[in-house]
Amino acid sequence: MKAMIFAAGLGTRLRPLTDSKPKALVEAGGVAMLSRVISHLAGAGVNDITVNIHHHAAMIREYIESHPVAGITFHISDESDMLLDTGGGILKARCYLDGDEPFIVYNADILSDVNVAAMVEYHQKSGATATLLVKERESSRRLLIDNNSGRMRGWTNIKTGEIKPSGVVADGCRWRAFGGIHVLSPAIFPELEKYATEAKFSIMPFYIDRCNLLDIRAYEPDEDYMWHDIGSLQNLKAAEEALAKCNK
Repeated sequence: MKAMIFAAGLGTRLRPLTDSKPKALVEAGGVAMLSRVISHLAGAGVNDITVNIHHHAAMIREYIESHPVAGITFHISDESDMLLDTGGGILKARCYLDGDEPFIVYNADILSDVNVAAMVEYHQKSGATATLLVKERESSRRLLIDNNSGRMRGWTNIKTGEIKPSGVVADGCRWRAFGGIHVLSPAIFPELEKYATEAKFSIMPFYIDRCNLLDIRAYEPDEDYMWHDIGSLQNLKAAEEALAKCNK
């Protein structure tokens, strides 16, 4: 199984930590986040991982080369010249990800123990183009998920009341926050190519614009699981406190 880890981001909300290292190598509980994500993916049966790089790119490349993992092949998708954002990053890495099976996309700043293998199985059984991990948690930006089908119908900013796409009605939908982990079918690549007007673009506007044309689904496990976004100093502190409690 293949996966991509987003490790190219600037990590501005983690400064000053990210002044001297990339966000993916910031430690949570004494372990680099990149290492934690790789271990989580390996445990789910992933044996082929692509990591995109930009900010402190050489440090991530050196880390991967000096920390081999038995049974896993690594690829580097180098965005040193230009940070391509999430959609552009996936499209650039197509040569490593395309094939006959779905692949996982995982943000390097997400600390979680969600059952990724079960998420992949759900995706395969549903026949979806994309499956997004969602959770009922505090967030100003939410996805609108159809209560009956589990398909994404739109997006809303609960602070401003904005809803996208235009004309979408929130009735019959639950509002859920995206968890930074996706499972994608290779069929998404032609759609991304048609959508992209330039090399740099975000995946979420694509999901929003195409959710009524493509089968984009939510994955919301019945069982509880750990989930932390360590993308800010405050969130990193909360994640480390949670890890400390687990280790007692």
